[in-house]
Amino acid sequence: MTGRGEYPRRQFGPGKRPDIRETKVRQDNRGFTLIELLIVVAIIGIIASIAIPALLRARMSANESSAIGSMRTINTAESTYAATCGGGGYAATLEDLATPSSGGAPFIPSDLAGASPGETPKSGYEFTITGSGVEVLADACNDTSSETEFFSIADPIAPGFSGTRFFAADHTGHLRQGLEQLGDMTDGAPLQ
Repeated sequence: MTGRGEYPRRQFGPGKRPDIRETKVRQDNRGFTLIELLIVVAIIGIIASIAIPALLRARMSANESSAIGSMRTINTAESTYAATCGGGGYAATLEDLATPSSGGAPFIPSDLAGASPGETPKSGYEFTITGSGVEVLADACNDTSSETEFFSIADPIAPGFSGTRFFAADHTGHLRQGLEQLGDMTDGAPLQ
C-alpha cells in the first residue's frame, strides 16, 4: 500500500507479462459464429428467391419484344422485296430475304437470317416464312422465286422460358399472337 490507502498500479513494459484480462480479450476476437453465417446465407437465399423470377420474367418480355420487332422487320423486308425485286411477289423463305440482290444488300440482317429452325435463334425465337399462292416470278433479281402471298411465324425455342407467346404475320401486314403455335392468320389474337 502507498501512503494514501491505494494499491500501487502495475506498470507493464517490454518484457513484462500482460494482465490475464487483456489476454482474454485478444482470444475472444475470433470472427463470426456458425449461426451468424447461416443467418446471412438464409437472408441471401430469400433475396435471391424474390429477384430471380422477376429477372426471368423481364428476360422473357425482352425476348418477346425482340420477336415482335423481328416480325415487323420481316414484313418491311417482304414489302421491299415485292416492290424492288420480286415483281410484286413476296419471298417464299427466310433465306430468300437473306440473299442480296445484284449489287445490293440483303433484305434482312444476318442475325435474323440465321434464326430459322435448327439454326441459331435470335433472342430465344426461331422464324419461318412460307410462301403460298401463285408464283409471280421464277427468277427474281436475287435468283429466287416470288409468290403472291407469304406467312411468317416466330416461335420461342423453349416455351415458358425464352418466351410465352407465339407470333405470326402475313402479306396483309397484320401481326397476330397466341399461346400456341399459329397455323394461319385466323389463329390467335391481333397484336395491339
